[in-house]
Amino acid sequence: MKKMNQVVHFEMPAIDRKRMADFYSNVFGWETLMYGEEMGNYVTVSTTEVDEQGRPKMPGAINGGFYQRRADQNDCPSVVIAVDNVHESMKMVVEAGGKLLGEPVDIPAVGAYVSFIDTEGNRVSLLQPSML
Repeated sequence: MKKMNQVVHFEMPAIDRKRMADFYSNVFGWETLMYGEEMGNYVTVSTTEVDEQGRPKMPGAINGGFYQRRADQNDCPSVVIAVDNVHESMKMVVEAGGKLLGEPVDIPAVGAYVSFIDTEGNRVSLLQPSML
């Protein structure tokens, strides 16, 4: 049986990240942390308690983030899939008809990350965690 890669993170675009963070905090009780320019103004979102390594304590639960909405990218909610080897997975994405959106970037203490468009036009991302 082929190994299943888990969804480990979700992402949603935001025009006004503070407004979006306030909305999800007030409605659902999610905790948010806003980063500056050095991290692309990204907002991390905690939807569940995490352990010492920052991983969700509850099996199957995931946390996420908000990124700045831009006119030049597919601005739909997306999922992030953990993989053992980001470069091998990128090759498989292309061979299966997907389109890569750049090269992997190293996110400190998180891992190697790259997005792609699947065969149906959905934005999805790969993450090779730095702590597998």
